[in-house]
Amino acid sequence: MTDAVAVARKEWLELLGTPGWQGKQGIILFVLAFGVVLPLMNGPTWITSPTIAITWSWVPMFLVATVISDAFAGERERHTLETLLATRLSDSAILFGKIGAAIAYSGAVTAVSLILGVVTVNLAHRQDGLVLYSLGVVTLICLLGLLGALLVAAIGVLISLRSATVRQAQQTLSGAIVVLAAGPILLVRFLPAGWQHRLASSGLSGEQVALLGMTLLVAIDAGALTMVRARFRRGRLIAV
Repeated sequence: MTDAVAVARKEWLELLGTPGWQGKQGIILFVLAFGVVLPLMNGPTWITSPTIAITWSWVPMFLVATVISDAFAGERERHTLETLLATRLSDSAILFGKIGAAIAYSGAVTAVSLILGVVTVNLAHRQDGLVLYSLGVVTLICLLGLLGALLVAAIGVLISLRSATVRQAQQTLSGAIVVLAAGPILLVRFLPAGWQHRLASSGLSGEQVALLGMTLLVAIDAGALTMVRARFRRGRLIAV
């Protein structure tokens, strides 16, 4: 665990020192957009809308996608990969340190944006009384955000392991995310009409659908992490 934390700390320091969208400037712009600009544009509905939990659950996934491509492809470009792999750090410490750093980054930026958004809305509409996210919405945002971010992080590491450059990894990951987002919609659309009717008339509540979705995400995340662990081979990484 200590070694994984050390790897994660290294990733954070490199991220904060990176210029542009991935560095401090990018974090500030993102927080201002989601914590000030959009809340001012949408008003109290930014907090009370029934779909807000689904909207926010995509934010950690997007944030992870902006940094995870650098996990190994970036080390390869900077010629630091061999040095990292030559350390006493275990494979698990390297992998989960990098994944943990990306997820912690996405969670921290999302949390700051959420809190700032609440402050912004309540200051701008203080005459309407205090408006807060419900406990259920916060729980759903945290769970869906974590599971989604973990999936993107695992897929991003798989891609970064075999990519020669960060740009190549980012392009491949972008395509994978599009497939992930559109896949379930297309799957339901092309199901036989009888199956679609059964799904529509199943009588499942929103909570049951959410629970089924999260259970499926947990299973997919577990499979993706298992694949990441199996694909990590130090000798093959250096040879790429």
